[in-house]
Parts: sequence; C-alpha cells; structure tokens
Amino acid sequence: MVGVFTGTMVLLVRMCVAFVIGLVVGWTWKPKWATMGRDKLSCFVSKAFNLSSCSSPSWTTDNGEDKIQSNVSPAEYEECSMSQHHEEKPNVVTEEDLEHLCQLVEMKDGGPPWIHMMDRSAPNLTYQAWRRDPDCGPPQYRSSTVFEDATPEIVRDLFWDDEFRLNWDGMLAFATTIEECPVTGTMIVQWIRKFPFFCKDREYIIGRRIWELGRTYYCVTKGVPCPSVPRRDKPRRVDLYYSSWCIRAVESKRGNGQLTACEVLLFHHEDMGIPSEIVKLGVRKGMWGAVKKIEPGLRNYQKARASGAPLSQPAFMARINSKISSEYLQSLGSSDDLSETQTASTSDKPSGRNISKLLIFGGAVVLACSLDRELLTKAVIFGVARRFGNIGNRL
Repeated sequence: MVGVFTGTMVLLVRMCVAFVIGLVVGWTWKPKWATMGRDKLSCFVSKAFNLSSCSSPSWTTDNGEDKIQSNVSPAEYEECSMSQHHEEKPNVVTEEDLEHLCQLVEMKDGGPPWIHMMDRSAPNLTYQAWRRDPDCGPPQYRSSTVFEDATPEIVRDLFWDDEFRLNWDGMLAFATTIEECPVTGTMIVQWIRKFPFFCKDREYIIGRRIWELGRTYYCVTKGVPCPSVPRRDKPRRVDLYYSSWCIRAVESKRGNGQLTACEVLLFHHEDMGIPSEIVKLGVRKGMWGAVKKIEPGLRNYQKARASGAPLSQPAFMARINSKISSEYLQSLGSSDDLSETQTASTSDKPSGRNISKLLIFGGAVVLACSLDRELLTKAVIFGVARRFGNIGNRL
C-alpha cells in the first residue's frame, strides 16, 4: 500500500509553478517563533501529537507440504529467542491486534463509513478500494484485490518475503530483520523507502505476525518502537504505520465454481508527514497503477518457487503461524458491542474548484519536504498555503 504514494510524488514533481508559489510564500511568511530551539519545538510537537495510536505463516505449498503451526501463550512468547538481540523483548503484536483486524474484516469496528473510491480490473486481477476519514489521524484505506490462479499461501509468502520484494517494489531501498521469534513467527523488521530528491527517505520499524484459520491468514503489520535502532535525521522515521491483510481463497471470477483465486483484504494508514489532501490525491491517482505492479511480481514469485529456488529467511518465517479456531475468533469480540461499519459511494474525480487549492498545497508540501526541518515550521507553511487556498475559493 505504501507504494501508491509514488503517484503522489510524481504528481508533485510536475507542479513546478506550485513549487515556486510555495517557496515564495514559505519564506515570506516565516514567523520568528518558527526558529525556536530544537528542545522547545520537540516538546511542543510531542505534546501536540501525543495521540492514542489508531487501531491500529501455517504453511501449505502448491505441492502440499506440511504446515508449521503454533498455539502460543504470552508466557511462551517471552521465551522466544531473538535473531540479533538476546535481551527480553515485549510481545509487540498481540491478540488485541488480531481482534482489531477481524473487526475490520467483518466491518464491525465501529468506525466511520467507508467511501467507495474505485473499481478496476485486468485479465487476472480485480480491485476495489474504499477510504474513510477518522476524527483524528491520517486517512484510512480498505481494498479488496483478487488474484486469479493463486493460492493464499503463495500470496502470503510474497508479502512477507522482503528479499524478493526488492525485485518488484520499486520504492523499497533496504530491508533487514531486527528480531524474530521461532515460536510465534513474530518479526521486527526495518524498511527504508525511497522518496524523490526533495524529500527525505522514510524509515519504518515494523512488527508483524500471522494467525491462521483453515486457509485464511490474518497478517498484522504495524509500526513499533525499537530502542536498539536509534532514530536518525535521515531517513525520517514513520511512527504511525498500520498495514494488515486478510488473505483467503475465493471463487474464481471466471465462473467455474472453483476456489482457484485469492482475495487480499488490505487495511492501511500511515502518517508520512504529508498533508492529507495531497495523500488523498496521490492515492486516487496512483493506487491502481501500484496494484497492477504487484501482479507481475506474484507471477515471477510463483515461477521461482516452482523452479525450486531456496527460501529466504523471511519466507521461512512466513511458515510459522499461530493457529486459531473459529470459536476462538468469535470469543475475541464477544464482549464488544460495536456498530456495523457502513459504506457509501462517491465519485473518484476531483472537482474543478479544488485544483487551485491542490496546486498551492503541492507547492507547500514540496517546500516543506525540501526544507524537512522541524514539524512546527512545516505546519506554518501548510497553514499559509491553506489560507491562500481559501482565498482562491473566494475568487
């Protein structure tokens, strides 16, 4: 899902005129208090953004290999050995994360309505996407992708295999495993994603784990703290990150009545430090293009596995799942009384009156990313850009 923001960046590069506007506005209106000391700014930002975090592999090959599964208690988890660090670590991905993902899948998380964005298809691929805007935090996205002639296991491994991801995910510059647990399959990994020259690259510290129910896989990945990896100025770390999937076999769209297709229900949101208006525009323009790039990667992965290519360590970890029952899954949310999430329809075409505002915001985000200093300075730039956008609406 992060790859869809490539469209955002490409669009921003084309906004040369908006960049000049943002540059002039940013430096002309720069207030004196925007240059306060780093300590004061850090204190201010930490207080202003101290929000509660938004809610947020068993193995079967195409040849019928045995599964590796685990039923793990919290006590057993604490005994897990870590690959690179031997000190005791907390359980970073828990049953509460599983419960939340299940609520999202069943559309019973009590959140705002999902707004339908698009419905696209290709010969071996169908895709639908929705968006919603919570009261706090970045926009949240939900999508359903159906790959023909693919098993849930191969798709699960594709998303977990960071070494192979470097072959098809053009934004991923670096990936490494920080810690792993051979009992639960829990991993903490570090990603660095490439951004255009006027933005810092982004760093992600991701905790992830898979639960298995039959041939349905609940894959949770989210941003987690990791003191062993110090925060740096470059690349910029993304703290608020949530990207989780439900992967399951479904009937083929070809109408043959066979469960030869695989559906991926994705739920994603993150805060990269870019205004939500720009994010929405980039997702709307670039999401389908990014999804289409996954399908060739999947086919190449299928060929590699069929040829007997050795498994990478992340792919091996994808075999280790926590097996659950349907009764256990139902018991997770038995005490909750959450309303069913609704869906709504909307046009995926932006209105003409918003173009000028988006251009001004484009200039502002390019300026902010190119300066990439304290968050408060960026807030000033975006605030001025918003003011100019409002003036443009009145003209």
